[in-house]
Amino acid sequence: MELSQFYLFIYFYMLLPIMYTSRAVRLDCVKASEQCLKEYSCSTKYRTMRQCVAGRESNFSAVHGAEAQGECRSAIDAMKQSPLYNCRCRRGMKKEKNCLRIFWSIYQSLQGNDLLEYSPYEPVNSRLSDIFRLAPIIAVEPASTKENNCLNAAKACNLNDTCKKYRSAYINPCTSRVSTSEVCNKRKCHKALRQFFDKVPTKYSYGMLFCACPTGDQTACAERRRQTIVPVCSYEDKDKTNCLSLQNTCKTNYICRSRLADFISNCQPEVHSISGCLRENYADCLLSYSGLIGTVMTPNYVRSFGISLSPWCDCSGSGNSKPDCDKVVELFTNNRCLRFWEWYRCWGLHHSEG
Repeated sequence: MELSQFYLFIYFYMLLPIMYTSRAVRLDCVKASEQCLKEYSCSTKYRTMRQCVAGRESNFSAVHGAEAQGECRSAIDAMKQSPLYNCRCRRGMKKEKNCLRIFWSIYQSLQGNDLLEYSPYEPVNSRLSDIFRLAPIIAVEPASTKENNCLNAAKACNLNDTCKKYRSAYINPCTSRVSTSEVCNKRKCHKALRQFFDKVPTKYSYGMLFCACPTGDQTACAERRRQTIVPVCSYEDKDKTNCLSLQNTCKTNYICRSRLADFISNCQPEVHSISGCLRENYADCLLSYSGLIGTVMTPNYVRSFGISLSPWCDCSGSGNSKPDCDKVVELFTNNRCLRFWEWYRCWGLHHSEG
């Protein structure tokens, strides 16, 4: 990529927030539900729609016939005019799980499927330049032969009250052995990790997660970076699960399902885009990636040299579903949108040494 293209990319991101200022303000799904339930007509249609969703799962239409199907269609059409239509949630918000439950009940009713095509989260409108301005030790910066940015990031976190508080909050459950057979309480570890990445400013959390390693100390530095999320508890397991099975498990949990949908939505690759992302939303992709940490789909750096990323799963035993399984893996291992920060690091090294 030429230097002129790099500056064009940065200029585009400086203008990007202006493009979103005309977006209509949307209620979060909890408030939208509360508002709907206060109105008799809306609440009646809402309850009917929920009965239809439950009935669909138990062959409702076949049992109750055309009249019931008409009521279901009427209720669903009415929801499109209600505050619940197009409602969204915020990552880390109070009552997040309840908000997501409402979103998916509406989404499945209106879309008629459970595909992970849309994110339930309100767009953050973050800019790439903002993230890297706040995180000078992130991988975008040149990694000198002397500076250990991953070590510096950990030190910076300890000097910030918020980062230190939430880092300590996940280190404890992620490193405390529960029994001779369990190295930790993974559920508590995951919850604390989600809070860390939801609450701590990206200046500190991204500095630790995406820090660049010096050319003279790649192995030790890369291992420090890999250890950021305490992988022995949050990431690794005795055996690797099939990636399709892991994704199906994720879809049964509102938090994991939503974080995965957000990741898929924001990290769609595009070969012809400057950033490698479909909507040039690379900053949103980074945010979505960090949102997966603390779920059963938690990704991390693999042990091999380099910065390859992957959840703790593989495609062994996939049978005829091998192509579908490979697609899940490639969302992480072969994703131009997600790997673009590697180019940034290489660009920084090239120009700092040139």
